[in-house]
Amino acid sequence: MHVLVVHNRYASAQPSGENKVVDQEVALLRAAGHRVEVFERRSDDIAARSLLGKVAVPLLVPWNPAVRTELAARLRSERPDVVHVHNVFPLLSPAVLAACADAGVPAVATLHNYTQVCPPGTLQRDGRPCTECVGSAPLPAVRHGCYRSSRLATVPLAVSMSVNRRRWWSGVERFFCISAAQRDVLVRAGMPAERLAVKHNFVPDPGACREGAGEHLLYLGRLAEAKGVRLLMTAWDELAADGGVGVPLVIAGTGPLEREVTAWAAGRDDVRYVGLYDTAECRKAVARAVAVVAPSTWLEAFGLVVVEAMAAGVPVVAAGHGAFVELVEDGVTGLLHRPGEPASLASCIRRIAADPDRNQEMGQAARRRYEQGFSPAVGLERLLEEYRTAIAGRSALARGGDTRASRGDGDSR
Repeated sequence: MHVLVVHNRYASAQPSGENKVVDQEVALLRAAGHRVEVFERRSDDIAARSLLGKVAVPLLVPWNPAVRTELAARLRSERPDVVHVHNVFPLLSPAVLAACADAGVPAVATLHNYTQVCPPGTLQRDGRPCTECVGSAPLPAVRHGCYRSSRLATVPLAVSMSVNRRRWWSGVERFFCISAAQRDVLVRAGMPAERLAVKHNFVPDPGACREGAGEHLLYLGRLAEAKGVRLLMTAWDELAADGGVGVPLVIAGTGPLEREVTAWAAGRDDVRYVGLYDTAECRKAVARAVAVVAPSTWLEAFGLVVVEAMAAGVPVVAAGHGAFVELVEDGVTGLLHRPGEPASLASCIRRIAADPDRNQEMGQAARRRYEQGFSPAVGLERLLEEYRTAIAGRSALARGGDTRASRGDGDSR
């Protein structure tokens, strides 16, 4: 199969699970003998632009005509079987869908978050769940400045969501939701249920599972409010006041709360902040963990670190909402705490660290769950199945006349 992957890479200064997923899928397809090309932009390149070029970036968020022209020409030249769209913010824009329509190539899109129904994509405001914009115009997001706490920065995202809604819903053959929980939210928001398929992300086999009981509890991810970092610090302070759990907490990552985490960890022997780990260091840290902690306060659409822990035979303590509920079987492959409650999180951490034999059983069950649902073999089979469905659907429309195009949904601008 010939696949063209479209992706705007997130800035490299901070870890991106989305970048990782894209790279892993490309490598998986190529290793299986498929031809995969990449059409991308990099957010890192914005820094090298002139002042005028930087000022113009927000104008490209709703629509980038140069991208449409460039991508359409490439599609006509290379004629891939399918285009797989990932992130288009901020430099690509939904103009990539018009390019696919121009060239008559079917498009599929992985929905890594909730940007189809929420401008910042988090379904959260001020640390609490928020669905004000779901199923309606995104004016509340602008009023509250939901993206980067700025009304001005939120405007391009809100405009793009409003003016391109019909283009997304008519120009994509298959949407890949990365969890059933995410799909449920999007169906309730009015997205076309018949084109929303659940396709979990896969995780490469790390090659080795945990040996022994583990050396530390591990938080691995972005240091941000939505990821539950402050919640974790509060819960850990409660545990420390009660004598601790016998192993330290290791925090790996970077983000807006880095200074706060650094100051909190300074001078303590029960906490180690280690900064940003590379891939090899992440795998070692996971394989040496008593458990991986994922206390997100927002409704995670997937939770890559949870499956990475499962792959290494390590149980998880995760928030009991969003995709975590379908990834983690409470009491079997890990423990689910009540979202947003530090006492519940502390209790789960204490329980998972207190019984090594039970912890070992959970780790083994987690590994089995990974092999059955999130391995590369499973991921490849599901991905190709969805590609074939999209190609067949586009072919059927071409034979019968593309009613979406005739309505002007797929090609007008």
